[in-house]
Amino acid sequence: MSLALIGFLMVATFMTLIMTKRMTPLVALTVVPTLFALVAGFHSGLGDMMIDGVKNLAPTGVMLLFAILFFSTMTDTGLFDPLVGRLIRLVHGDPMLILIGSVVLCALVSLDGDGSTTYIITMAAMLPLYKRYDMNRLYLVCLLMVTSGVMNLTPWGGPTARAASALKLDPAAMFLPLIPGMIAGLAFLIGLAIYFGRKERRRIGKVETPAQLEVADLAVSQWPEARRPKMIWFNGALVIALLVLLVWGVLPLPILMMLAFAISMIANYPDTKSQKERISAHAGNVLSVVSLIFAAGIFTGILSGTGMVEAMSKEVVGLIPPVLGPYMAPITALISLPGTFFISNDAFYFGMLPILAEAGAHYGVEPMAIARASLMGQPVHLLSPLVPSTYLLVSLAGVDLADHQKFTLVPAALCCLVMTIVGMAVLAFPFVG
Repeated sequence: MSLALIGFLMVATFMTLIMTKRMTPLVALTVVPTLFALVAGFHSGLGDMMIDGVKNLAPTGVMLLFAILFFSTMTDTGLFDPLVGRLIRLVHGDPMLILIGSVVLCALVSLDGDGSTTYIITMAAMLPLYKRYDMNRLYLVCLLMVTSGVMNLTPWGGPTARAASALKLDPAAMFLPLIPGMIAGLAFLIGLAIYFGRKERRRIGKVETPAQLEVADLAVSQWPEARRPKMIWFNGALVIALLVLLVWGVLPLPILMMLAFAISMIANYPDTKSQKERISAHAGNVLSVVSLIFAAGIFTGILSGTGMVEAMSKEVVGLIPPVLGPYMAPITALISLPGTFFISNDAFYFGMLPILAEAGAHYGVEPMAIARASLMGQPVHLLSPLVPSTYLLVSLAGVDLADHQKFTLVPAALCCLVMTIVGMAVLAFPFVG
């Protein structure tokens, strides 16, 4: 049995087990790749592969751990209560306006280029509204994830930077022709929000919002004793400073999150008893997310360490008949949907993209066109169990990962299709080389 086939079977087995809920993602991420690596004959060196994968994701795990603690603490202090109160008054109990607002807010916050931070901030602002009006939270996670996938195409976003690095291209030159496609993707999401909104209007109707709402009604915090209304300006400045330093890149994101959390604890809860209570209150959420990150490290470590990723990439490229060579740009866009779903962005852009670009060059397709086309699958990519921020999103929303994947797959694929069609129309990547 070829290494590529074993890799595809491994990913398919993993997806089947978690989508049918036969295994939890934590268990499947650990057990499935281990068994398939043993079947493939990688008995020696297996432990080193796993450790390498865990090491590579360790900074992400640390970042998520302290990001959850920090933003959960900010929520506990009541920092987001005024924002939620203003949003409640603006939407006037209309589910459609809440859904549209979710897309707009996520698009704006996504400009920082970090998916985890985007989810934490938008969830803190929007989730209380969904809870208050008993709206379907699958709509929320769908809109947030696909919007984040569209906005991930900015030059400072991970996928664009990887594609540009892999093919030695200018990220800014890559990005500009993608703007019409991104606008079309956001327009599609606004339309999707309207569609979801009409369904929610029929289900729950328009909820009347009292003219005067009590502060307790608007509070996001589940622990009234943890609220610190007198510290709201300090906490707001701390969050803004964190985001500015994040964009500025003064320190690595995990370190920034650790420092921000420590400062928030000292300022809002000076005594050790209160600090322990705040940490304990969110320990379960932290554990469920971070444990998945390290388990995903085992999965990715085995994928790359055994060479399955490279073998899978070559098999996919080998399936393209020579007659379709001149159409390598749209083919690359289509390949990016399953390609970035089944393997990590690093594996796709540094392993598979150069092969696709080389194949396209034989038929007169510019590497720049291939690079832009390779970014079209990002909304679907974020559905992958290999994306750490996806676990954070579903955890914050209280939604099952398998339910989210089944619900969001079609909208995400349609958004990719819309961006691809517009990209070809504006010649960001031509239909024929």
